[in-house]
Amino acid sequence: MIRRRTLLAAGAAGLASPALGQAFDPGQGAGPIHRNALEPLALPVKQDDTLARGYRRDVLVRWGDRVTFDAPRWTPRTPDPDGVAGQFGWDARVAGIAVPQQPAADGVARAILAVLHPTVEPRMAFPGGADQPAAAVAMQGASLLNIEKQGSRWVVVDGGYQSRRLGGSTLCRISGAGGGSGAVRGLLGLAGGCVTPWGTLLLAEGDPAFWQGRLAGLDPAFADGSGFGYVAELNPFDPQAVPVKRRALGRFAHGDVAAALGRDGRAVVYMTDRRVGGFLFRFVSAGPATAEAGLGEGRLFVARLEGDRAIWLALPPGAEAAPQAAAQQAGGSPLDTPSGLGLDPNGPRLLLACHGSQARPAGHVLEFSAAGGDDAADSASVRLLFAAGDPRSPQARYGGQGLPAGSAWPENPDTVTVDGRGRAWIGTDRGGRIGVQAEGLYVCDLAGPARGVPLPIYGAPRGGSIGGAAFTPDGEALFTAIRHPGAEPGASFDRPGTRWPEFLAGVPPRSVLAGLARVGGGPVGG
Repeated sequence: MIRRRTLLAAGAAGLASPALGQAFDPGQGAGPIHRNALEPLALPVKQDDTLARGYRRDVLVRWGDRVTFDAPRWTPRTPDPDGVAGQFGWDARVAGIAVPQQPAADGVARAILAVLHPTVEPRMAFPGGADQPAAAVAMQGASLLNIEKQGSRWVVVDGGYQSRRLGGSTLCRISGAGGGSGAVRGLLGLAGGCVTPWGTLLLAEGDPAFWQGRLAGLDPAFADGSGFGYVAELNPFDPQAVPVKRRALGRFAHGDVAAALGRDGRAVVYMTDRRVGGFLFRFVSAGPATAEAGLGEGRLFVARLEGDRAIWLALPPGAEAAPQAAAQQAGGSPLDTPSGLGLDPNGPRLLLACHGSQARPAGHVLEFSAAGGDDAADSASVRLLFAAGDPRSPQARYGGQGLPAGSAWPENPDTVTVDGRGRAWIGTDRGGRIGVQAEGLYVCDLAGPARGVPLPIYGAPRGGSIGGAAFTPDGEALFTAIRHPGAEPGASFDRPGTRWPEFLAGVPPRSVLAGLARVGGGPVGG
């Protein structure tokens, strides 16, 4: 079982403080903020969602919609474990989009969109709130969805031949040094994921302890727990691919994962340790990255922040068995709940969303630029992109000019994606807690006079939060997930905070995979 260590008060006082103490560099020039074709937008708490002017929101798939061709009709009051195993899960978080290297002969744009289903809350997922473990473990996991462009809209292909569900019954392999290879059944509590430059999909498991207790009486295979807490790799285009859990990347409660290539072709995988005082890890492979090999052998590192610089400290051989303890002993820097990761497709730049801590409850976003333009380098420069929260708070910091009047502000950044135009897209998640504004998806420039100034493009319905973002190659469609709408404190399956998106009596609210696009066409965000 993965156990969480108690964070010492001395460690909490220094969480990422060097980077947070830096002055902002707003970029070149000054003057009014005119960027992203977005205007200041308030995000009121309401039962419906909020969308920036000039944009449309398309619902692609909802909790209970079929993923596999043989999935039955959704019956939320009488969930059948075998049936829900083929349906879109209760919760949703976008992991990434895999685009075929060769265009289709018919000219239709297609891709595989990976969506995670991290949690299942009994009070919201089941009538009466009584847990149904067999159904719950089938609802969690991941959906791999065939998507294609039809006219000006992207749609999920109903019953697509590459569409599949991964979950508690999925056969996996564990591979790597320190125990050889072996079979294990199930993926549990997937928290993050990404598509790699070498064409595979990585799925990061979170802390399995909660699921172990929940499933203890269901199947003894789940009681052990030693087969969970890994990063799994598979080919997203092969519907028969067996996920391989990579022992070399370490076993711990992951928050997210992001993959790059070093200058010499080695695989570089960044991973977050999602807890207060958690670490930022990096894995560098021993040899070149390929779709068939690359993550079997390598070295783990942990980041230590020293002012405006991050040093990658190598962990000793065998650290993959207990990387958190090894990172603490090596002198890694504890962070404010490191969560989402986003890599700039145009260069060796990593964005890290820190969800927050008692010292800095609203969280912040950090920017790492690899030394010499090499993700495998021994160090990186570090800058604060913004410190989240109410702009009236002394801890909040938004660029050189601050937020425009009348605009919402981010709190508890949880996911981050960098688009092809060099802008960060940040999703917030307060876990259903109702605040003075709704959860939102924000876009933030990484350079120029508007650097560090996040503007919202979308607001979730009450009780919901934002589960990541992914872009089509042309940038004209953005996919995002709206997580657990209506799941505010005190709500239940029968008495939710909203019945979004259908607003039908007796129908519970549903997590949604949505597409955002400009009404007149063109890149999202301008």
